[in-house]
Amino acid sequence: MDQYKPTGFKMLPDVVKNLLIINGLLFLATIACANVFKIDLADTLGLHYFEAEKFRPYQFITYMFMHGSFMHIFFNMFALWMFGNVLENFWGPKRFLTYYLITGIGAALTHYVVMYYQISPIIDTLNNYIANPDVYKFNEIGSSGLFAASSEIMNHYTQFKTTIASMNDTQSLAASVEFIQQVKIDYLNAPNVVGASGSVFGLLLAFGMMFPNSLIYVYFAIPIKAKYFVMIYGVIELYSGISNSAGDNVAHFAHLGGMLFGIFLILYWKKRRIL
Repeated sequence: MDQYKPTGFKMLPDVVKNLLIINGLLFLATIACANVFKIDLADTLGLHYFEAEKFRPYQFITYMFMHGSFMHIFFNMFALWMFGNVLENFWGPKRFLTYYLITGIGAALTHYVVMYYQISPIIDTLNNYIANPDVYKFNEIGSSGLFAASSEIMNHYTQFKTTIASMNDTQSLAASVEFIQQVKIDYLNAPNVVGASGSVFGLLLAFGMMFPNSLIYVYFAIPIKAKYFVMIYGVIELYSGISNSAGDNVAHFAHLGGMLFGIFLILYWKKRRIL
């Protein structure tokens, strides 16, 4: 096992080294574009919901290289160095990169499934109003708190109330349909996933399966076997995802998706005797 321990930063295997560089450069580019050109690069390259106007197929790949804060990228890149270093030396660059990308895409797909069940009832409500508008339905939607879901939607709602003050019933009803159509667009565009966490959780899972009895030092002090660390972390993520009613802006099920697709891929490779 000694030959697979993480090496220093000067002796990184090629794929891990290039992934670290790409993530770092895009993080700096995100800051520069926001401050100099007023361009939200994370909004362009982050992963939007598949029904959103802002969705592009390439986001399945690019979202893995975008991060929302320094701490976000720091911990992801630290984990990439720690676990990815070992796994690339063990698997080789081609298999490692394949695993990294597949678990990242798998995390995105898992996130989509969860989001579909979360967002579909809201979109159905909005579509129903667009098809059959009336004042009672609009007031019902307003009292449900749906317009307070984001500051952008709430601002539109405040402007809308001012706009319709001088309109008759027919005009205000037509205006309400346009407003709800915009709310639907905003709702679909709002979710935006960024970060390498899905792939990183896949790497963590792989490390636990490949080297189950290796010690991981929690907070650099508490030793725990990799297999137990993975199981504990998986349970924590599952609990966090299920209990996340208030929302902590973390895609817990995407993390679990990275681990799940990692299990499938490793078992497939073992069945084919590739590992």
